[in-house]
Amino acid sequence: MQRRSVLKNLAIGVGGLISLPAWASNWTPDSIGNVSIVSFNEEALLGELVETFIPQTDTPGAKSLGVHQFVLRIIRDCYGQSALTTLQQGLGLTDATAQQTYSKGFMECDAAQRKDVLTKLSASTDPVGKPFVDMVKGLTIRGYTNSEFYLVNVQKYVMAPGYYHGCVPVQKIAVNGTR
Repeated sequence: MQRRSVLKNLAIGVGGLISLPAWASNWTPDSIGNVSIVSFNEEALLGELVETFIPQTDTPGAKSLGVHQFVLRIIRDCYGQSALTTLQQGLGLTDATAQQTYSKGFMECDAAQRKDVLTKLSASTDPVGKPFVDMVKGLTIRGYTNSEFYLVNVQKYVMAPGYYHGCVPVQKIAVNGTR
């Protein structure tokens, strides 16, 4: 009875495809939930990192939208153990680089100093620096552009695109292109 197993696998696949877009887009910090794969201080540092990539202007920044929680959730649920290790080592390396360069932690640095620290990490020969910055930057951009705020207020997201206009005048066009 291969038919039953085919139908079961088909149902599981369709269910997964239906539920994935609902979770991965139009998310809010409340829908993410609490993710505790790093310490409280490391989560605060990650919050400042994502805020450095997308700072608050006339629109909310990445930290105020909870993008750092999105980053943690994606790393925990979708990436492997190597990404978690890169995250933890990268957070330590970020603070150490800021301490070496400016004699203060990353969280005490101003915006220009934070950008400089991230630029140094991205250009470093350390095997953790560049992959860490690239991973966090990519997830920050993905999380911000998939947030409810961005989709509704910036992209003007409409759940069902297009509208049906049932009574629209139609003009006849002749074969040669004249009306």
